[in-house]
Amino acid sequence: MASQYEVEHNIKSPPPTTTRRRQIDMSTFTSHLNSTITPDHTNPHSIPNPVDLSAAFRLVQDQFLTLASSAPTDTNRDLLLTLAQSLEEDMLHPPTALEGTSQEFVDSLDRVPRKSLSPDDKCPICMENFLDDQYCLVVELPCGGRHRLDVECVGPWLRTKGTCPCCRADLGERKKAKEAEERSKERDARGKEKQQEEEEEEEDDMDGLYA
Repeated sequence: MASQYEVEHNIKSPPPTTTRRRQIDMSTFTSHLNSTITPDHTNPHSIPNPVDLSAAFRLVQDQFLTLASSAPTDTNRDLLLTLAQSLEEDMLHPPTALEGTSQEFVDSLDRVPRKSLSPDDKCPICMENFLDDQYCLVVELPCGGRHRLDVECVGPWLRTKGTCPCCRADLGERKKAKEAEERSKERDARGKEKQQEEEEEEEDDMDGLYA
């Protein structure tokens, strides 16, 4: 299954010109998510199997622990180990469903233009320079710090946890608030449309009364 990186750049695999070595490859996680975790919309009572949920957390944790073993700085190692520990708790006590964001939310994140990145800008997770990748795909999270990360690195964390990995801002709640606001606007629009139709009907009735 093609990753978000490959889909957006219309390529089958990262180009050979890339010098990045530590970027997360989560194709197995995505495949597992799509085959076992995605809810069955034909059955409203279906819930993910706890074993499958635990496996999803394990797949992400394994990637973070692998990166931590070769972390270039203590700060990066501490971040990765903290994220891995958080996933450990979910593995031991899996929730009834993934509490992270949807893939649609990840896909809608603001993409950072390559021209706005400096040579020293790095992904906080893999610690690789963004510009070392000819086809870098960097997103900016809607958190207070507006943290920038490789979409391949942050995507699995967002799908499982729904928070910014750097500051732990709850992006799921932000998404819910945005969706609630959009639903409210839709209701207001429908209400105004209905009111306008009723007023037009009343005018038609009055015209017929005095015809």
